[in-house]
Amino acid sequence: MAIASDLMQKGRSLAGLVFHACGLHLSAQGHAHTAPARLPVTVRGKRIKTVDVHAHCYFQEALDIAGVKVEQVVPPVKGIPEHFIAGTAIEKRLADMDAMAIDMEILSINPFWYRAERDKVEAICKANNEKLAELCAQQPDRFGAFASLPMQFPDLAVTMLETAVKKQGLKGAAIGGSVAGDDFARPKYHPVLQKAEQLGAVLFIHPQSTPELADRFKGNGWLANTIGNPLDTTIALQHLIFEGTLDKFPGLKIIAAHGGGYLPSYAMRGDRACFVSPANCNPNIQLKKKPSEYLNQLYYDAMVFSGEGLRHLVAQVGASQLMLGTDHPIPWETAPVDHVMGAPLSEEDKMAILGENAGKLFGLKSG
Repeated sequence: MAIASDLMQKGRSLAGLVFHACGLHLSAQGHAHTAPARLPVTVRGKRIKTVDVHAHCYFQEALDIAGVKVEQVVPPVKGIPEHFIAGTAIEKRLADMDAMAIDMEILSINPFWYRAERDKVEAICKANNEKLAELCAQQPDRFGAFASLPMQFPDLAVTMLETAVKKQGLKGAAIGGSVAGDDFARPKYHPVLQKAEQLGAVLFIHPQSTPELADRFKGNGWLANTIGNPLDTTIALQHLIFEGTLDKFPGLKIIAAHGGGYLPSYAMRGDRACFVSPANCNPNIQLKKKPSEYLNQLYYDAMVFSGEGLRHLVAQVGASQLMLGTDHPIPWETAPVDHVMGAPLSEEDKMAILGENAGKLFGLKSG
């Protein structure tokens, strides 16, 4: 078939990668519709369940509670309508996943509620989590999800995280790079981190630019996102490391979006910081290992756009810490499997990144 053939042609140089297609339905115009065929990925004859840990959605019910329109919470990008996957729109999302050879998405909602009052933010997060749980129950082999949390009220966030994981079957929670500019490495947020560690819940850090630099980001190139998002993640991770938060919660499971921002590309500089300037370091915080070594206990999506970038990330943090990420439905990465398979990595590393790591982290059924 034409679509399967095109995929095979694209992947001809990708040794070991195989797509299978059967029963694909095409419209008169040649477009896929209803339930297109799955495109399983195999490496060395082994079926790999591909898992995308960085995919988004929104629910109108939560936006209505917040009193905002989607244009107020999503920047002007391609893919805004596709964020809404309730009802019949789910077929379009599944078709898009099949086209990217993605078996499963772990969905998240970027926080837009960190400045809301207590009653409203509770209602927003409750609506999100109920809808996410409903969607995952409807398509358990295709979707998992990160809960929404009212992080500005840590006590409420603790309660809602426990409900999300224990009763609603969600995989953890998606949090911003900060809580409206307040770093969540601070002690006031430790109850949330402690509860996540106790539950074995994964925290997915997704930044929303670095608002303090808004004026510097003005101009061509959408720098508020292009630079601002990776920078915000970098700051968040450095605080978790240097404030000793990761020592306090060594079992905390964290995934950092966008390859962990800039930190993995310049991690060793942090190892010299307190030697060069003791006056800028807290003598009461004695880390248990070098700052750069903490990177090996965190997880990252593989959304770094080049094979060499992915090779470097693997060299820095280990292939065991990486997972597929697309930012779907925003079209940052539309060929995630090709990206991994084309990188200068071993087939074992590729299998791990494509889905085995996520399967282990989230306790997913293989195949």
